[in-house]
Amino acid sequence: MTDAGGRRLVLLGSTGSIGTQTLEVLTRYPGLARVHGLAAGGSRPALVAEQVLAHRPEQLVISDPDRAEDVERAVTAACAAEGIAAPAFSDGAAEVERLAGSLGPGDAVLNAITGSVGLKPTLAALASGARLALANKESLVVGGALVTGAAAPGQILPVDSEHTAIAQALAGVRPDQVDHLVVTASGGPFRGRTRAELVDVTPEQALAHPTWAMGPVITTNSATLVNKALEVIEACFLFDLPEDRVRVVVHPQSIVHSMATLVDGSTIAQASPPDMRHAIGWALAHPEKLPGLARPLDFTTAQSWTFEPVDEVTFGAIRLARAAHRAGEGAMAVLNAANEEAVDAFLAGRLSFLGITELLAAVLEDPCRPRATLAGGVPALLEAEAWARTAAHAIIGSREG
Repeated sequence: MTDAGGRRLVLLGSTGSIGTQTLEVLTRYPGLARVHGLAAGGSRPALVAEQVLAHRPEQLVISDPDRAEDVERAVTAACAAEGIAAPAFSDGAAEVERLAGSLGPGDAVLNAITGSVGLKPTLAALASGARLALANKESLVVGGALVTGAAAPGQILPVDSEHTAIAQALAGVRPDQVDHLVVTASGGPFRGRTRAELVDVTPEQALAHPTWAMGPVITTNSATLVNKALEVIEACFLFDLPEDRVRVVVHPQSIVHSMATLVDGSTIAQASPPDMRHAIGWALAHPEKLPGLARPLDFTTAQSWTFEPVDEVTFGAIRLARAAHRAGEGAMAVLNAANEEAVDAFLAGRLSFLGITELLAAVLEDPCRPRATLAGGVPALLEAEAWARTAAHAIIGSREG
């Protein structure tokens, strides 16, 4: 690997699963980038303090102003104990957006924020000219062509095992040579179950993912296959394909991360043990490779890889995502916002597991759904999101009653 030559990095969502693994990668490969700024929600002050001591960022932003004081106190005390200067400190969503846009060409921003709040920082990073390592799939789901239209060729590098796999499979392949993409899904904790068997699913059961260790929102999305539904939309925008040319297959071993089938009938697959460091390292080091980043597959050991179709009767989220992509006009923003509210309600015990996708369908099919055009930009998308959240709350409240 060549040295990054002093490349600076802004990491958004530093205390989440992707954020912490990114800092682990940077610790192992110090020539990859220098941490210029960190942004975190603020729920883990002690961890933020540890990250500041280990990586010495110049700037620190806490997105939740109500938690900022506790984090600042922890960071200031830790820095004083070590005899080092504390980073410049600020808080609030606007400051996260400012930090995301504070670098420039030759630098990198890794957006690992969860949820549609990551959209504005994504656009800010793209406007700056910095490389955008994108783990916030909601940016593309909500922003769609607004995001891809703001990006220079090759500026967005996905930090997602599926889309990283597709990008690697398509290296050297012309767009006209691609027939379709195959996105793999583990199937989550409820693979093989019928709708009747999912009636009484608890949050604890939904959060017991068989393969990946992720946060509660993404893990719940994986259990409902909403996460895979969003990845279908993400792939459409990343690789400029209609939704009917992005297929989904269940692959419980999570070894083949995705595939590309070409017009000549051949299929190129990327395979590796399930480890997000592959995707993180690929996005930050591209086009270089990080030696020894993660363990390779051992083909001297007997193993089987299986593939099976998705049960779209039991798991209807993928069908809803395809319909939202075809509809356009903010439907994808509505889908995502309604899902965020539904997941919160499920985890709080206010909505059933099956009620999540039922709610998504009801909100998407509401004749009052606002239409957001590309010309309306971010304000139109935010208006559609706000409507979806209100509609979702009304449905959740009616079911509680």
